[in-house]
Amino acid sequence: MESSTGSGNIRKTVIVAVVGNIMEWYDFALYGYFAPVLAHLFFPSEDPAVSLVSTFGVFATGFLMRPVGAAIFGHFGDRMGRRKALSASVLLMAGATALMGLLPTYAQIGMTATVLLTFLRLLQGISAGGEFTGSISFLVEHAPPSRRGFIGSWTTFSGVSGMILGSGAGALVTYLLSDEALNSWGWRIPFLLGIVTGGVGYYLRFGVEESPMFKALKEQGKVVRAPLKEAFREFHKEMLTAVGVNWLNAAVFYTVWVYNTTYLATVIGLSLSSALLINTLSMLFLIIAIPIMGALSDRVGRKPLLIAGCVGVACLAYPLYYLLSQGTFGSALTAQLVFVIPISMLQGTMPTTMVELFPTSSRYSALSISYNIAFAIFGGTAPLVATQLISMTGDPLSPSYWLIFSAVVSLLVILSMKERYRKALR
Repeated sequence: MESSTGSGNIRKTVIVAVVGNIMEWYDFALYGYFAPVLAHLFFPSEDPAVSLVSTFGVFATGFLMRPVGAAIFGHFGDRMGRRKALSASVLLMAGATALMGLLPTYAQIGMTATVLLTFLRLLQGISAGGEFTGSISFLVEHAPPSRRGFIGSWTTFSGVSGMILGSGAGALVTYLLSDEALNSWGWRIPFLLGIVTGGVGYYLRFGVEESPMFKALKEQGKVVRAPLKEAFREFHKEMLTAVGVNWLNAAVFYTVWVYNTTYLATVIGLSLSSALLINTLSMLFLIIAIPIMGALSDRVGRKPLLIAGCVGVACLAYPLYYLLSQGTFGSALTAQLVFVIPISMLQGTMPTTMVELFPTSSRYSALSISYNIAFAIFGGTAPLVATQLISMTGDPLSPSYWLIFSAVVSLLVILSMKERYRKALR
């Protein structure tokens, strides 16, 4: 890696951003991976499907708070700096996750347990709203122009890595413990580790240098007093574009790598430990592919890869869900691995594409709001939509229809975009 500030500095910045993101997204992903356990402990019902829908409903509320977190941390990051905002977000996430691990269950304190779990999920959503997009701005603003796509892709690499860590922790706990031990106390261990992940993330973030573009803006006295207001006033078209581009990105990621774990365990009949292992293995291939796609976007542009990703999901979603529904470990793993190809095109290219849409003065706010609106609407609700589609239609392949529709919408938006990969950041 090279930059005007030296290869050592940019390498250190990438490492710090990657490790901090891993810690943050490990915490946020745990809820989704432990949904079948949480459904039983916090949303008991005679009908298991009702419990699961309730659990994913709270999963979705966490995403609905992400635009709130985007507004709070976006303002803070555009006014006070990216580094301070990112340090604060990781502490909030870690605290909420650790407290989840300490909660009494519904059997112990009744509905109060459900309310407290929901509240903590909302706090996680606020933190996530400022975390990922802040790290995108932070990293890409550090990057040399010719390597923005590659450097930016490490944000999604680290986010997915954190989710792998969460999935792997879930797979390990469910494999080692009996169902009785898992439901009694074992599920708490991965959540309590949030204390450790938060401490590590904060320590690393607080010691890294501020974004050079933000420092230059501050030195010139051009820091905007109301960056969110400026974003909506001056860049509303770009924000709508970012929402549309991320429609599929959000829907397909949280369907394939959060919902599908529950899908395989509850609809298809694989064991939860097998479903989590499939999820973990396929995500390992995803993190390998993401930086490759980011680097490729520096050579051929962002649009060709985004278009290919949309077309790939539209063409593959139905046959891959058919493969998932066959009920064997091998068929499910194969389907998840094939999903890696088009999704990595989106995940590897999207971060830098969004940064290139907005100017430094309101980038954190504009990027955070638009990205998190898309993920709140289309990502957080993805498991709920998939669960409801199967419940309403009785068709185990019905989640693929929503992915195909989402792919078509995002493709139309991407086709209308201007290519910016060779232009300087504003």
